[in-house]
Amino acid sequence: MKTVSFYTLGCKVNQYETNAMAQKFTDAGYKIVHEEENADIAIVNTCTVTNMSDRKSRQLLRRIKRLNSNTIVIAVGCYVQVARHKVEKIPEIDLVLGNNEKQNIVEYVEKYINDHNNLNEVTDVMHKKEFVDLGIITYTEQTRAVIKIQDGCDRFCSYCIIPYARGRVRSRKPESIIEEAKKQVEQGLQEIVITGIHVASYGKDFDEDYKLIDLLENLNKIEGLKRIRLSSIEPMIITDEFIKRLSKLEKICHHFHLSLQSGCDETLKRMNRKYTTAEFMGVVKRLRREYEDVILTTDIIVGFPGETEEEFETTYNFLKEVKFYKMHVFKYSQREGTKAAVMPEQIDGKVKEERSQRLIKLSNQNQKEYNGQYIGKEVEVLFEEREGKYYKGHTANYIMVKFETEKELENCIKTVQVNDQEEDYLIAK
Repeated sequence: MKTVSFYTLGCKVNQYETNAMAQKFTDAGYKIVHEEENADIAIVNTCTVTNMSDRKSRQLLRRIKRLNSNTIVIAVGCYVQVARHKVEKIPEIDLVLGNNEKQNIVEYVEKYINDHNNLNEVTDVMHKKEFVDLGIITYTEQTRAVIKIQDGCDRFCSYCIIPYARGRVRSRKPESIIEEAKKQVEQGLQEIVITGIHVASYGKDFDEDYKLIDLLENLNKIEGLKRIRLSSIEPMIITDEFIKRLSKLEKICHHFHLSLQSGCDETLKRMNRKYTTAEFMGVVKRLRREYEDVILTTDIIVGFPGETEEEFETTYNFLKEVKFYKMHVFKYSQREGTKAAVMPEQIDGKVKEERSQRLIKLSNQNQKEYNGQYIGKEVEVLFEEREGKYYKGHTANYIMVKFETEKELENCIKTVQVNDQEEDYLIAK
């Protein structure tokens, strides 16, 4: 029995697809082994969202071969998709496959083993018009099931390479998603996470009028399911009509990751983001009006080309006003093939670092202040795993809680009283 190990870089979608590939190998009679074992075949599901992602992908591919020269090293995924010519020059790699080829990876690998020919295959994702359904996948993060509902993105933000790596929007059929969700609930999981490359675009490629909110309403009806969590979502989907329908769904988690990127309208225009800060603030107010306990998180890019001190201060002041629970701060890095990469006025690295640190400090202050409001209050937690004398888990609005107990509480929902906070989590006894 040949052995296969998987290495996954990047997002939840990549992890989901890694699990799909692993299931295909298992069904074909292969044995899946841990990364640390010397497998016959090593598959690296690459990421290309930043230059650092590219570098990590290259380093990992080379390291695997150094550790075991007999391992067949296979590169798949997003970095391969946008930089095939670079990947094929890495001597340690035996086989190169794009995102379209993931669904038939077992066949490609077996043909390589049998023929030892150069079978590298990276077809154009832009020509893919339908979602490739990989079937029922068991991918969990602790006690949460992650379900992929769509692929691709049509937004073409000026800094982003992902549309070229993933192609146009393709949505998964709702009956397939609902079937997978029911299967996960039957296996005992109580929370599902809805993920995709651009979740808000779900359904835009369907002939019938069926959108994300329709899917959420159907998922909400699943018996035994307790929580439905949305991954990163385009803010402008949250209209008055959307939130009116969403607020009636008792299983929706009151945590929304709204990807802002900048708090300055001039910067947003250069980024080719499709909203203004005023429109974004309207979304924030709608959510806070509807959900008293809502937690909002976001992504911010600092040092985007042309970002002056004045523009950064505008962003900083806007972020102070919004007061996100947490901000994921990224220093802009040039991505070959994007419009932003050739824009004038690229920002010095030292300036990016200074701006990044200011926003990280603001984010930490916000999180501490938010968490402090829960001291002395009761919260409902879905517990995930033990950590020393504590069991840790998350509230529905995604605050981490550590509960001191000797009991085993994995996958249990329990109400506990908060009596302290530490760093970025709450402590209960």
